[in-house]
Amino acid sequence: MNSISLPAGSPLLKNSFLYGTATSSFQIEGDVDNRLECIWDRFCERPSAIADHSNGDVACDHIARWREDFDILLDLNVDAYRFSISWPRVITQEGELNPKGVAFYKTLVDALNEKGIKPFVTLYHWDLPQHLEDKGGWLYRQTAFAFEDYVDKITQALGESVFSYATFNEPFCSAYLGYEIGVHAPGRTGRKYGRTAAHHILLAHGLGMKVLRKNVPNSEAGIVLNFTPCYPATQKKEDLLATRKADDYINQWYMQPVMEGSYPEVLFDIDEADRPPVEAGDMETICQPIDFLGVNFYTRLHYSAPKEKGALYFEHPHQGPLTDIGWEIYPKALYDLLTSLNERYTLPPIFITENGAAMADELKDGLVNDVDRVDYYNAHLNMVHNAVIDGVEVSGYFAWSLLDNFEWAEGYEKRFGLVYVDFETQKRTLKLSANAYKALIASRI
Repeated sequence: MNSISLPAGSPLLKNSFLYGTATSSFQIEGDVDNRLECIWDRFCERPSAIADHSNGDVACDHIARWREDFDILLDLNVDAYRFSISWPRVITQEGELNPKGVAFYKTLVDALNEKGIKPFVTLYHWDLPQHLEDKGGWLYRQTAFAFEDYVDKITQALGESVFSYATFNEPFCSAYLGYEIGVHAPGRTGRKYGRTAAHHILLAHGLGMKVLRKNVPNSEAGIVLNFTPCYPATQKKEDLLATRKADDYINQWYMQPVMEGSYPEVLFDIDEADRPPVEAGDMETICQPIDFLGVNFYTRLHYSAPKEKGALYFEHPHQGPLTDIGWEIYPKALYDLLTSLNERYTLPPIFITENGAAMADELKDGLVNDVDRVDYYNAHLNMVHNAVIDGVEVSGYFAWSLLDNFEWAEGYEKRFGLVYVDFETQKRTLKLSANAYKALIASRI
């Protein structure tokens, strides 16, 4: 397929429906010498932590080349651009604003606003300053208050020129991948660590939301959560139960506290020593009203009854067809996710803040003919259409990502971008998917 096509009259073809694309600071910025060390810098130094033994020192060299990337946004004619602020770039070790780092983001935000592109800022996309990790990182309750102070300072600096602020991107990844199973920075392991980190991140979200309400009351404020819908391997009672526990542990562990101020029932299935260190008032702080929920979606997984003592579930390998990163392509899971969340919770408006696919892109004769990625976007956008028709309020969609970039533990081996990046020359090339996305945006009513 060479194009993205939605049904005639789709709500997704109204001009009020926002289309954007997304990036994150560590994945694209480079310019390592003008910020503090972060946990990913340190993690990249570990042998075998990163598939290609690379790091984010240069990445897409975005700090130096941001005007070129900005021109790509203009060419795509997006309504919004989602990017993250690097905490270690804008706050010094002494806890004061770093004028040079702040100036970069102010310049970017002003340029976006001048051209009518709404800035969607993520305040934390995984790059915790290493000096805070040295004190315990997200295992240390005080880090939540350090985040609160960072949010206070950076939002006073940027103000309401930012259309939308999200406190966190994907707490699941920071807590579970970073502190529980150790495949992401900072590489710690243990259920107690994972549950503690998750709680302190959620607490930081609540504290950050209070600051946003005070400092930038006219900007949209919310959080971005990732969801991997859980499906049972069979309809056996024990597999259905394990699947519910998997959904609670992976998805609702973050959603339910934000929306309802409580952890899901699976909390009581884990050892008391591994449960999060909840203090009086924490859950009320976490459960702040939000203006929007960012939903990141890529794939689904299947579950059955646990095979090991102490396990809650058994997670099956991904089924085909697979993306280049090995994740199943199953677009209906996005529809199932949106409609099930809408049934379970009283939701604010939703933005699909990330959706996309790593594909085995090849640059040939100056072209990247990524028809597989166009198919992926087409199928998933049509599932968003179906969900909206069935009553889910979705206000916009962000393609992940604008650029091929540093894909965390995969290094530079997996490409998600609408734009192909030659990491040796930093040359940018729009892929077929970029042109298909551009055409979709231009086709609106």
